[in-house]
Amino acid sequence: MASKNSISARQKGFNRAEIVDQNFTEFVRHWQGESATPPADDAPVRPGSELTATGFRELLESQLISRHLDLMARVLRVKNKVFYTIGSSGHEGNAMVARLTRHTDPAFLHYRSGAFMAERSRKLPGIDPIMDSALSFAASKADPASGGRHKVWGSKPLWVLPQTSTIASHLPKAFGTAMAIDQAVRLGHPLQIPDDSIAICSFGDASTNHATAQTAFNAAAWAAYQKLPGPVLFVCEDNGIGISVKTPGGWIASNFQRRSNLDYFYADGLDLAHGYAGVARAVEHCRRTRRPTFLHLNTTRVMGHAGTDFEIEWRSIEELVALEANDPLLRTASIALESGLYTRDALLEQYESMRERCFAAAEKADGMAKLETLDEVMAPLAPYTPDAVRAEAERKDFDARREQVHGGAEQVPEKLPPRHMAILINHALHELMAKYDQALLFGEDVAQKGGVYTVTRGLYKAFRGARVFNTLLDETTILGLAQGYANMGFLPIPEIQYLAYLHNACDQIRGEAASLQFFSNDQYRNPMVMRVASLGYQKGFGGHFHNDNSITALRDIPGLVVGCPSRGDDAVTMLRTLMALAKVDGRVCAFLEPIALYMTKDLHEAGDGAWQFAYPAPGKAMTLGEGRVYAPDAEDLVVITYGNGVPMALRAARTIEAAHGWKVRVVDLRWLVPLNAAWIADQSRTARRILVLDEGRSSGGVGEGVITALVEAGIGATPLRRVCGADTFTPLAGAALQVLPAEEDLVRAAAEMA
Repeated sequence: MASKNSISARQKGFNRAEIVDQNFTEFVRHWQGESATPPADDAPVRPGSELTATGFRELLESQLISRHLDLMARVLRVKNKVFYTIGSSGHEGNAMVARLTRHTDPAFLHYRSGAFMAERSRKLPGIDPIMDSALSFAASKADPASGGRHKVWGSKPLWVLPQTSTIASHLPKAFGTAMAIDQAVRLGHPLQIPDDSIAICSFGDASTNHATAQTAFNAAAWAAYQKLPGPVLFVCEDNGIGISVKTPGGWIASNFQRRSNLDYFYADGLDLAHGYAGVARAVEHCRRTRRPTFLHLNTTRVMGHAGTDFEIEWRSIEELVALEANDPLLRTASIALESGLYTRDALLEQYESMRERCFAAAEKADGMAKLETLDEVMAPLAPYTPDAVRAEAERKDFDARREQVHGGAEQVPEKLPPRHMAILINHALHELMAKYDQALLFGEDVAQKGGVYTVTRGLYKAFRGARVFNTLLDETTILGLAQGYANMGFLPIPEIQYLAYLHNACDQIRGEAASLQFFSNDQYRNPMVMRVASLGYQKGFGGHFHNDNSITALRDIPGLVVGCPSRGDDAVTMLRTLMALAKVDGRVCAFLEPIALYMTKDLHEAGDGAWQFAYPAPGKAMTLGEGRVYAPDAEDLVVITYGNGVPMALRAARTIEAAHGWKVRVVDLRWLVPLNAAWIADQSRTARRILVLDEGRSSGGVGEGVITALVEAGIGATPLRRVCGADTFTPLAGAALQVLPAEEDLVRAAAEMA
């Protein structure tokens, strides 16, 4: 190991990367130990080790690749040739995890995974981890992981799904992927990977404290407790610090060693010869038992958190020297020399040769094309192939299966009388589960109970528990499962019980599901249709958490599709299109079901049945962005709205017409994200007056987007009013109606315009 004396002359220096680099060369150059007779290729690299000499050589090479990519990034960042400096130095032991797993084991990696990627790359011919990484560092359009959109560890052929740097947010979907593997086997669903694959998920010790990580650990243990297979290998790379906050010594072992149903293994990630056996035991256990496994991999961190982290400013020089003396590459060098596999000159030659390769790759990558236009940047974000989506949504080649589900040809829903929205959505879900064998419907209470509002009643009986099932009460887990099932080729339909509950787990959509196509350059997709019981007007039942009228958070997620029907027949045709969008284009979709309209039958008077509709026969679907217009020729007043606002506007229209002699057109947006700005403008050009009715809040509501579309289309001179909810949480009982728009508000606004 490097001594304090060997670096004392430089200990006041600020460039710790240079010091770490020089430590290695000086350690090797001045090594004075004794070399053994080199072992045979298939013999242990050291007596008692489970790692062979061949394996050691390859792991050494992977570690050197990772280290020199880090050093190269620090040098070239100041020249604007590299745009990412969070390195893997000190974590090079994760190459053992890559070696002992398969390239078909889906991997969800944190940002210190350079050695893992280098080692896994050797499992397939033709992959150059150095050039691939250099392209990513340089934000080159040729980057095979993200196409230059972000520095991510990712590879389609190596089954490494790209992750961004949101803390611990990848753990739930890694667990979901593990669950999906064995569920696919039980269902006979075809997999692109072997049936005994496991999911790998790596993270730092500090990340284990994050609520999202704890959610994943709990869900995995919850499943294991019930003997549900969930073969996820949680790899905690414990370097003892999170940016600048130290992890208490022994915390990871204390916290995880005795957890029930999360099987703990330890391995020394600083010593290849010694640590290899521990990693091997963890991997073998996970694959054989199909249980969630926690691998505590001892690592360290050298050269700081990132290039901008000048540790000398906040850590003592003695502490830095001690950390750098524990560099795993020094231990690897010692094994290489002691085993006789390398001479000092040979090892230094390989070290410098790797440096040359990394810098040469970086210089080449710097000269390659970058993303230069908005269209290039956004291309993978929200793919849409209208003709293919329409054809899939209108496909009706499953009549026999549908008739079987509904109990005969005379019982198919289009032959039944008009019904309210909850019933029609229920029929549509039966239809879609029959149409798509790969569809899964899950969430809290959706199975035997049939959902809080009975919308999923009968589905469990029709499709059984392998396809319709309850989950634990945790929205993050529900959406993590959805992503995992999507990764394995399913079409998940997760249910979030109430819109307000989605905010507990919104990052699973924002940071993970909706971003995957973008950051993988459309190589990976997370198709899903998330059903959410939504919006207000429940006569105050449950207060805010059951009357949440804000979808602002959803409107701010790039690439997401959000549909919100106001009537049952629209709900059916919209669901068909959402499922087609997911299947054909891999889109992440949200289907907002207005709770207050689930059971609504009447429109104007009690008993009129005017808000019940016939079930649309298969073959009819709604185009993305297509709205519905009531009284399309009316021009005196145009009311633009959605959801609960539609029947409200239709009722108010009668009063307005009687009071002012106007003809009122009501425009139902139906699609809230993305808003069809051109269609909104077309519906408003001939209007004499425009009212925007938004049941959401004043700030951030859909109405803001509608008014922006009108102004940008040059319609701002037309008299315009907005009627919307107040900027407050929804209270209990009748007070709820004080904060939500009412028919009287719409009538009053029209009178003001008159």
